[in-house]
Amino acid sequence: MQMSGFPYRTTDWSKVEQMEYKGDRGSAYWRTQFFGDIRVRMVEYTPGYLADHWCVKGHIVLCMEGELRTELKDGRTLTLGPGMSYQVADDAEPHRSYTTVGAKLFIVD
Repeated sequence: MQMSGFPYRTTDWSKVEQMEYKGDRGSAYWRTQFFGDIRVRMVEYTPGYLADHWCVKGHIVLCMEGELRTELKDGRTLTLGPGMSYQVADDAEPHRSYTTVGAKLFIVD
């Protein structure tokens, strides 16, 4: 990842507009900022959320609250709790997220 083209700045995430994205079940609420080509998000999943697609985008995902389960297309399921992260490259392993209790994530992609 090459980070260039933007100065030092801080982000007050509570002041970033929140957008709702419906899943197959539940909703995801994104607060998104772009820094050059890098997208940075605070994402909150409602309890019972299930993504509506298999994702092939690379991410660095940090679970801040709740519990996130990630299903990989090969059948594996991995669970993140607060303070845990996962990292996956673009086009490496299709994945989709779900949560029974809800989750708050910090995502860089």
